[in-house]
Amino acid sequence: MEPIRYSAAACQTDLANPLGRKDMAANTDRMVSMVDSAMAGAAPFLPVRLVVFPEFAHAAPVYPTLAELKEKLAVPVPNEHTDRMLARAREHGIYIQTGTMIEADPRWPEVVFNTTCLLGPEGLLFKYRKVNPWIPYEVHASPHDVPGYDEPLFPVADTEIGRIGCAICYDWLFPEAIRELAMNGAEVLVRVSAYMDPWGATEPMDWWTIVNRCRALENLAFVVAANQGAALRRYPPYSWPGGSMVVDFDGRILSQASPGPGERIVVAPIDITALRHERQARRGHHMLAHLRTEAYPVYRRHVYPPGGRASALSYEENNARIDEAKGSLT
Repeated sequence: MEPIRYSAAACQTDLANPLGRKDMAANTDRMVSMVDSAMAGAAPFLPVRLVVFPEFAHAAPVYPTLAELKEKLAVPVPNEHTDRMLARAREHGIYIQTGTMIEADPRWPEVVFNTTCLLGPEGLLFKYRKVNPWIPYEVHASPHDVPGYDEPLFPVADTEIGRIGCAICYDWLFPEAIRELAMNGAEVLVRVSAYMDPWGATEPMDWWTIVNRCRALENLAFVVAANQGAALRRYPPYSWPGGSMVVDFDGRILSQASPGPGERIVVAPIDITALRHERQARRGHHMLAHLRTEAYPVYRRHVYPPGGRASALSYEENNARIDEAKGSLT
């Protein structure tokens, strides 16, 4: 069998946050250009087959209420922006994990989602909707909380460059979310993120790098993590430290952007053949094979959200649910 080895590019953006749907086109223009730059830069070396963009690259939840998000920013998926990126994926024969956008779906008209898509030459391979919004501030819905939601929470695409799964930003602070992707078969774990200071890519709280490396080694998988590089003026009161990176299945950093705001493209090799050999041959430190699922009864009871509450659609409701969840821990 032909070895599967290629480069992945984490494309770090520093773009203005759209205030309305019409403003999203400029961001997509820049991302399409960055795809071309990633391809051109790697062409003499190991060609790029996977390109990843950060959370909020298409649109961020810049409004504090659900009503404003629905009125001003929410779009269906697929849409003109995913169509343009899909055209680039087909032109170059690559896979693109889009930045996130605020998604409206007529199946779930009472909510909006924070959504990213995996696109490839075959078309749209999956939509991933953030399961763990950064509460209390983010008022878009977790699909987990939507009554009657019946689509996979953690989809994985089986592609010619390996099995790819994605989760968004705060999802990665929950080892369970990334473990679910790995147990669903993911070999490349994609992190689409807007992880801000002071929890970013620099000491003393280097959460970004620590978490990416831990999720890679505990799941025996590559991590391709694109973080926001937005300066403070783009999205006050937060700034983003970048540090986009690629990590191998033993937690080694293969490539990382220098910390600080600004655009970056970081490229590193992904060797799926080596990963598959390692998963097959390794006995020690094979945490996926060593998992004692029955040993963790905590997952058989509700913590957040407590059972019976409606979907959180406001900052105040998020705070109420957090307080109730904290009460369940005592």
